[in-house]
Amino acid sequence: MENYKRLNRTLVHKGKITTFYTDRMLLPNGAEADWDFVDHKGAAAFVAETDDGKILMVKQYRNALERQTLEIPAGGINAGESFCEAAIRELEEETGYIVEDAEHLLDIYTTVAFCNEKIGIYCGKVKQKKEQHLDEDEFVDCFAYALDDLLQMIDKGVLQDSKTVSALLAYARKIRKK
Repeated sequence: MENYKRLNRTLVHKGKITTFYTDRMLLPNGAEADWDFVDHKGAAAFVAETDDGKILMVKQYRNALERQTLEIPAGGINAGESFCEAAIRELEEETGYIVEDAEHLLDIYTTVAFCNEKIGIYCGKVKQKKEQHLDEDEFVDCFAYALDDLLQMIDKGVLQDSKTVSALLAYARKIRKK
């Protein structure tokens, strides 16, 4: 933080997943400014490939956008849980599929201008669909798509979720190198 200094941090609101602060910053030119900061507990996601080569996607309502989105399975990290453990748990809860193997794909920070949310993204093969195990406030539908169809959805602007776009592009690059 060369030439930047946080003078103080004021708690604005503590939520279930995030905590909101106002940071009073000393800038390189000597001026002071208030910056928003959102502290996030972290999340994990999984690019899951079925036996027939399709990628599992979940459709759910997202309040911030006031609409349903199509995404890779993902969710928050629970206390004491690793990113990989959370990715596997969320995939199994949201889709009912069991992970055969998990490999780290990439990490992303979703909105670096004001939030420290880190998402660890994993990939692997899945098998035997069982029942979903959703939270009380979750309503998630699961679908399977060919990777090329998902890449076309990115190109057409249908898929806009940053973790999903990043993960699918990285996964396509990874498997095409093999």
